[in-house]
Amino acid sequence: MFQTWLIAFGAGAASALLVASVASGNAFALPLFYLAPLPILIAGLGWAHLVALVAASTAGVLIGVFFGLELLVAYVAGVGLPAYVLAYLALMARQTGPDGAMEWFPVGRILVAAALLGCLGVAALVPLIAGDLETYQDALRSLFQAMLAENGAPTTSDTERLISLLVAVMPPAAAIITMLTQIGNLWLAAHIARISGRLMRPWPDLAATELPRGAAALLAGAVLAASLTSGFVGLLAELLGATLIVAFGFVGLAVIHWVTRGAAGRTLVISTVWIAALALGWPFLALALLGLIETLFGVRRRFPRGSRPSGGPPAANDG
Repeated sequence: MFQTWLIAFGAGAASALLVASVASGNAFALPLFYLAPLPILIAGLGWAHLVALVAASTAGVLIGVFFGLELLVAYVAGVGLPAYVLAYLALMARQTGPDGAMEWFPVGRILVAAALLGCLGVAALVPLIAGDLETYQDALRSLFQAMLAENGAPTTSDTERLISLLVAVMPPAAAIITMLTQIGNLWLAAHIARISGRLMRPWPDLAATELPRGAAALLAGAVLAASLTSGFVGLLAELLGATLIVAFGFVGLAVIHWVTRGAAGRTLVISTVWIAALALGWPFLALALLGLIETLFGVRRRFPRGSRPSGGPPAANDG
């Protein structure tokens, strides 16, 4: 027991140190900052969700003591709380029969949770910057104007349009980055825990990932609310719509992995899709549309080659 709590405190200290690395101004500081959820997730997936909670709390206390309340709130909203919640959900299970078989919390629902946490994480930071949305947008505008002026860009109508675009895009982009950071660290933590033999749940078939149909209704509601409302409610709808699109994009990627199982040239197809989505960005919208179609109509049911025996090892490129 002592060793378990020592691991929790150590994971929290490591997470706080990764956040503190940003203050150094080193070129490697930003990548290290994005790894801040990793120690908490490793502690959660390898030991227990309570260990992740203690780790996140330890990191929060250290950050609050040494860096103040604002960074503490930012850490809790964007790193600590999402990491704990995702670790908790990943280990959630229920017994489905007298033989002790367990049904684990679905990966698709974890994606929905990550989308909600990414949205709320960014929304919680708005009051730290400004008291209302207009002041928040003005602060962003001033920041981008200062950055362009520092680089010698003249103030023209084109630069003003660029600044307006950046002000509009920045909050949804931040929510997406928060979500991707948490999902990426969850995947990496699960791999580390599995390699060390400490992963507390079976490895899921990621190619079978699916979202509940309610996620499609939630996306439609977010898009409708973003187009009809303004102010903080409109911002929340934009953030939620952006992160849900990413969730559907992951389902689209899962469909590609599923339907290409056993097909010739599978590695080339999957590599091309991933590289295009990461390098160009816009192909991810096509993947999100594919994920939405899969959620509503079940594309994978028409491709039996995608199935594999229950409990079998992950297919190549699926892990």
